[in-house]
Amino acid sequence: MMSLRRSPVTAALLMIIGTVFVLEIMGGALQDESLLANMGAILPDLFARHEYWRLLAAMFLHAGWLHVLSNSWALYQLGALYELMFGSARFVAIYFITGLCASVASAIHLQHAPGASVGASGAIFGILGAFIFSIRRSPQWRHEPWTKGLISQLVFWISVNLVLGASIKVIDNTAHVAGLIVGLLLGFIPHRVPPPPPNSRVIDVPYRA
Repeated sequence: MMSLRRSPVTAALLMIIGTVFVLEIMGGALQDESLLANMGAILPDLFARHEYWRLLAAMFLHAGWLHVLSNSWALYQLGALYELMFGSARFVAIYFITGLCASVASAIHLQHAPGASVGASGAIFGILGAFIFSIRRSPQWRHEPWTKGLISQLVFWISVNLVLGASIKVIDNTAHVAGLIVGLLLGFIPHRVPPPPPNSRVIDVPYRA
């Protein structure tokens, strides 16, 4: 199991997501989409109403128990490992940039397919994408035998979840693809500071959206 002691940003994000979900339960937002919208879900008229705060708020909202648990588990594994390997500053930048870009893409998509959108999946796909090129461009990590296996796992789970997203209507694949593409691009950015030393134990990444 990955420890969060050396991944403080991931720990903070998980605490915020958990707290917001409790507020959703207490406010009845899980049973009423209009209440979820009031809390910050992405809506088709977001840009017309200039409610740009929704782009950030939606990243911390979830539509149900399975949704929040799957995203939290993925964030726990992917986020903690990425933050440990490449540092907190790089992780938080990639998480929020990819998450916001995913929210923008989702808002544009909803203009043609009305509904509401919430979740951290776009940012998580961003970390998935950033992982691939961050590792391949890292002088420290690219020659490690275990990172080659990790990249293979990441590519596999990206493919599986994109196929699932295309098959299940309630999953917003637009946000996934946007987060993934932006994450891949951000992964090319050179590391300005040396990453932390390798951890003695590395976990597998059985990510599921």
